[in-house]
Amino acid sequence: MPSLRHPALPLLFAAALCLPAAAADKVETPKASTALPGVSLLGEPLEMAGLNRKRQVRLYLPPGYATSGKRYPVLYMHDGQNLFDTATAYAGEWKVDETLDALAKEGKLELIVVGIDNGGEKRMTELNAWSSERFGAAEGREYTDFIVKTLKPLVDTRYRTLSGREHTAIMGSSMGGLASHYALAQYPQVFSKAGVFSPAYWTAQPSFGFVQAKPVPKDARVYMLMGEKEGPGMVEDVKRMAEVVQKTGHPAANTVLKIVPGAEHNEAFWSGELREALLWMFAPETTKVASSR
Repeated sequence: MPSLRHPALPLLFAAALCLPAAAADKVETPKASTALPGVSLLGEPLEMAGLNRKRQVRLYLPPGYATSGKRYPVLYMHDGQNLFDTATAYAGEWKVDETLDALAKEGKLELIVVGIDNGGEKRMTELNAWSSERFGAAEGREYTDFIVKTLKPLVDTRYRTLSGREHTAIMGSSMGGLASHYALAQYPQVFSKAGVFSPAYWTAQPSFGFVQAKPVPKDARVYMLMGEKEGPGMVEDVKRMAEVVQKTGHPAANTVLKIVPGAEHNEAFWSGELREALLWMFAPETTKVASSR
């Protein structure tokens, strides 16, 4: 999967774009699946209105879903290929299913997770709501509309979800972190929590003004994560965005900025931070915070 990993490594980006061609003659042994039984495909690829393409969606159901009769909160995640299975992952998986199975066994958290596959060469535009000369015309608005207007109604109809905004979250890393922050601000009536991991704000400088102009409800939870070794630009950008969120009047109790010493831009980092982030995002409210905008 072509992917831009770091703003300071243009040569690495160019090499990444060439990977499919360079590997064309190489025969690789298929990787064994590491997905747990709760993971499946959500039927056939879904049509993405306004983008003239289809997209595969992956689904995780918590242990006991088939027999519990309960309804569950839902987490929407980007880069679905990288969430559950080493066999489909680009650079290692998040181990979302292992993490949530463990949390369910401990009685701490049960979630339905909906993973939207990335669009390969379309990833940079689909996950960005702002056009640029370098990356092309933005498709992030249409991509987010697909989640909100097509995918979420389908999931809420087929599965026992808690469909209200207070039970609905969105999460991703890098471009997916940017897309998650955008989705929370654009659709605060749909999402009340965003996991913003290693956000690529550098690809979308207008995002700072956008977040400032659209304060999210006071009860929304924003979890911003960055590795210290992801590059000084990315670290400074996430600090800047945290200041923007603070200046909108968002409560400190509902905002996290975590910068991890020594951590780099990869799935192993995000996987290791997933448990803590989810427990914070979905923790019961201890103090009622007004949701007025």
